[in-house]
Amino acid sequence: MSKSICVAGGAGFLGSHLVGRLLNRPDVSKIVVVDNLWTGLVDNITQYNDPRIVFEHRDIETLPGAAMFDEVYHLASPASPPWYMADPARTISANVAGALRLLDLLKQGGRFCYTSSSEVYGDPKVTPQPESYLGSVDCTGPRAAYDEGKRCTEALLFNMKRTSGLDLRVVRPFNVYGPGTRPDDGRAVSNFISRALSCRPMTIHGSGLQTRSWGYVDDILDAFEQYFWLAGTDHPGPINIGNDEEISVLEVARYVSSLVPGSNLEFGDPVPQDPSNRRPDLSLARSILPNWKCGTNYLTGIVKTLDWFRLNTQTANVAFVDFQAGGRRAPSPQLAIATVP
Repeated sequence: MSKSICVAGGAGFLGSHLVGRLLNRPDVSKIVVVDNLWTGLVDNITQYNDPRIVFEHRDIETLPGAAMFDEVYHLASPASPPWYMADPARTISANVAGALRLLDLLKQGGRFCYTSSSEVYGDPKVTPQPESYLGSVDCTGPRAAYDEGKRCTEALLFNMKRTSGLDLRVVRPFNVYGPGTRPDDGRAVSNFISRALSCRPMTIHGSGLQTRSWGYVDDILDAFEQYFWLAGTDHPGPINIGNDEEISVLEVARYVSSLVPGSNLEFGDPVPQDPSNRRPDLSLARSILPNWKCGTNYLTGIVKTLDWFRLNTQTANVAFVDFQAGGRRAPSPQLAIATVP
């Protein structure tokens, strides 16, 4: 059967990689990519040059109701703390109001796939974090718009499944990085690489001893692809997707520095409520997706990402954002298309 698909946030980092995987499916006749280019880039979509893609430059909340979709993929939200802390209302709206709009556009019996986040666990008191862990989130803190936006959207979707039988798949990815990230994204790996390549100090906020489980984008998308449409599972999730090798931020910065001669590190103020650790319990993922594993270690993944940045980013011509700790300086909306010809 020929399928019509909507990818909300499809011009973003993860969304555009997902679009690439969907294009490999022979049963897909149309992919409507909806993105307001807040953090996405037009080039992420035009690179595919595929007539099945229809690009809608708008907020997902305002997508007209003329089309109905067999499958919906909701990734419409910034994922970098500096971006989502700068505009909390917009962040919550993209997640929650975006989900409500997309539910209206889903065909009867269609599948709804939501990309949540490991941020739903907050600053965890349990490690590794299983899906059953309810988290330690400050609902009034500076990160709350993203954390609670994701949690509220999960609550909406799981209750829609309970009350109306929604065909649902929810993933919680952990700290994804790789080729295709914006140079001004603000997350650790891309930030370290872009600063090193532009001959600026790599800033470590706090001690750098906070740990993350760095998931290379190809590995993460392998899991998305299997879980969302290949494996045939009816498990609605949530399911942790990531690399369970836990590495400190400082170790990653030092490794990037070793790959870029002349680069150096500096220490800055801690980011408010920056989680001390992130490590997924992957027991459920390994049970549901027995053929999947996150096989790219951070040493290999960072080299691949650095090589991509060297080839694809003209650091001298890119307007970078130096975000202050806590996201006190808002990103300029013009930066969303700064690298588009």
